[in-house]
Order: sequence, then structure tokens, then C-alpha cells
Amino acid sequence: QVQFVESGGGLVQPGGSLRLSCAASGIIFSAYVMGWYRQAPGKQRELVATIATSGRSNYADSVKGRFTISRDNAKNTVHLQMNSLKPEDTAVYYCNAYTPGWGPTFDDWGQGTQVTVSS
Repeated sequence: QVQFVESGGGLVQPGGSLRLSCAASGIIFSAYVMGWYRQAPGKQRELVATIATSGRSNYADSVKGRFTISRDNAKNTVHLQMNSLKPEDTAVYYCNAYTPGWGPTFDDWGQGTQVTVSS
């Protein structure tokens, strides 16, 4: 059974930082491109960042230069370092594998972790 458990969210002031973590189980983690997604109130879920098995990363334009995705294959975890946070980054953040040209690989989603950027 595929399972993703996200953590690390919270309330932070504009300009602040947070580090999100996601623990994956039930998959051969090292074989998958992994991604972080987010969903703001009233909006569709969007892809924020991906990291390939090679370690190559890609970012949505809205977070480029502020967010950094990383992975630890030994621990089946993927992280998202978020710096210079803006109010528009407020959302529930999720992780899942990513299939290029398609989107989220699995139908199973974790509970997500809430990130709120507000003064």
C-alpha cells in the first residue's frame, strides 16, 4: 500500500522559511521521480517542484529561486526547503511521485501539511 506522510508545515511570517518533509512507503522510492504539490483554498492542486532519480530538479516559476527540493533514497524521504515565503505560498502541501507528461503517479495522497504565510 502506497503511503505518503507529510510534515513540517506551520505559520510563518512573510520572508520566513520552512522545511517540509515527506516519508514514503509501499514503493521502490529510488525508482520514482518525486514531487511536491500544493493546493490553496478554492484552487486546484498544482505541481511545485520535482526531483528525478538522478537528483535533477525542476520548479514552478512561482517558486524558482526560493524553494529547493531534495531527496534521501536511504530514508525514502523527500524534502522541500522554502525560503523567502510569500502570502501566496499559503496552501496545503503534499508529496507524491510524478510521471513526466502525466502528473501525480499514484491516486493515494497523504493528509498534507498546512503552510500559512501571514503577518
